Amino acid sequence: MIKKILVIPGSNRSGSHNVKLAAAAAKEFALLGADVTRISLLDYPLPLYDEDLKSNDGIPKNASKIASLIALHDGVFIASPEYNASVSPLLKNMIDWVSVIREIDGRAFAPWKEATLALGAASPGNLGGVRGLNHLRSIMVSIGSLVISEQVLVPKAGTAFGEDGSISSERTAKSLSNTCRSLFRASA
Repeated sequence: MIKKILVIPGSNRSGSHNVKLAAAAAKEFALLGADVTRISLLDYPLPLYDEDLKSNDGIPKNASKIASLIALHDGVFIASPEYNASVSPLLKNMIDWVSVIREIDGRAFAPWKEATLALGAASPGNLGGVRGLNHLRSIMVSIGSLVISEQVLVPKAGTAFGEDGSISSERTAKSLSNTCRSLFRASA
């Protein structure tokens, strides 16, 4: 059986380091034989999470679409930028909307509670986004996701990617490969 992996960059900025990381991860998963889907959150715009909006208008269709994608995949890789030592607002908003979904197509389903995840971050700083990943890991574990222990950090991301999108540092490239391999093995 071919494993299906969903890759989500938590940024939609032009030239985003985490979009590049997501692309590099997608290549790694493909090399492992996975069927890879990489999305852009630009394609799934969501309003700011608001309980009144949810009560009055229901779950936005794009949140349900993302939840359905999660349901169709065996594992999820999130490439998360670090904003003020935490998670990007774009990524957090998507996580929040998807976390309140309780059914898909008439069957009970809590997308994040059934998800196996790997995390990565690329940052222009020396720490590679580790502070933001610590917050993201805490959020995802608290809503029931299985987050594997391996993660990839890409420090000094402005110079970390080659022209072909590969990671220049052998050590960081190996970390990405190990993280992808671990998610591939852990995914159902």
